Amino acid sequence: MNQLYRRATVTNLLLLGILLLCGIASLSLGTVAMTPGQAARALAGEGSPMHVFVVNELRLPRTLAAVLTGAAFALAGCLMQTLARNRLATPGIIGIDNAATAFAVASVVGTGITLAPPAMALAGAATATALAFGLSGSSGTRGYRFIITGLGIGAIAGAATQLMLSRVAIDDANAAYPWAVGSLNARDTTTIWVLAAGCLLVWPLCLMLSRGLATLQFPDAVAVGLGRRPGRIRAGGLALSVVLTGLAVAVAGPVGMVALIAPELARALNRPGYVPLLASALAGASIMVLADLSGRLMLTPLEIPVGIVTALAGSPYLLWILLKRPSGHLQ
Repeated sequence: MNQLYRRATVTNLLLLGILLLCGIASLSLGTVAMTPGQAARALAGEGSPMHVFVVNELRLPRTLAAVLTGAAFALAGCLMQTLARNRLATPGIIGIDNAATAFAVASVVGTGITLAPPAMALAGAATATALAFGLSGSSGTRGYRFIITGLGIGAIAGAATQLMLSRVAIDDANAAYPWAVGSLNARDTTTIWVLAAGCLLVWPLCLMLSRGLATLQFPDAVAVGLGRRPGRIRAGGLALSVVLTGLAVAVAGPVGMVALIAPELARALNRPGYVPLLASALAGASIMVLADLSGRLMLTPLEIPVGIVTALAGSPYLLWILLKRPSGHLQ
């Protein structure tokens, strides 16, 4: 057991170092390039006024948004995959992302209130989860019926989003566009702080569930024999996934591939049977920052939204999962 936690600690430190490097690169690189030292001085309010403005007003909020949304998506994906015992069971594939996006877009084109998208995104995520759970019947969060039901809900929510965007004025459609494709450009600081507060509240609850989550790889009878209550663990994990996904979508829009890739990377770096919650969050944050930075640099001065970058990178991986023979406790 000590060896298990020692490996997890080394993995988390490695991922934390990668995240720090990605963060430094995000603050330093762009149309206005600067060295890491210049970026650090600008972060402290020193050096060139242009560097201070670019780092503190443009890149720092964007980097924080990438870190928080990436961690939230990845943590939600790790929880969902563990609950369903299926690598495909992520918020994006089950339809939670699309439903949260549809509700957020509805709030933008309908009210334009700044705090409406987070609340509406949460409502959409909860609605999609309730529908998927209810329509999947006795299988609950387990089995392919839950995933197929979620795919249908996600398709309906995606169509609803496109319908809303096609029937409003062009200015309203442009305002809602970032929530439809996934973008971190000019994110509102209020929603970023709401996401940060949500992550701080959810993380201790995830830690409380961590030991129980590890027992879900066994049949329910074994988990009960170990003193766990599988029903309560699944309900708690599902609720936390909904909150994390809703808040992340309210900031970045649907960037679902992070929830698929990051937990897989975290599990590959840890021993089988371990639920890598912190490693998933760190990996997701790094992937999101790197994807956003790539979108800014590839066709500069044009920008590719982060949702498109992660989709291009994650789609081949999704096909690989579908074609690869299942192994381990996640199918």
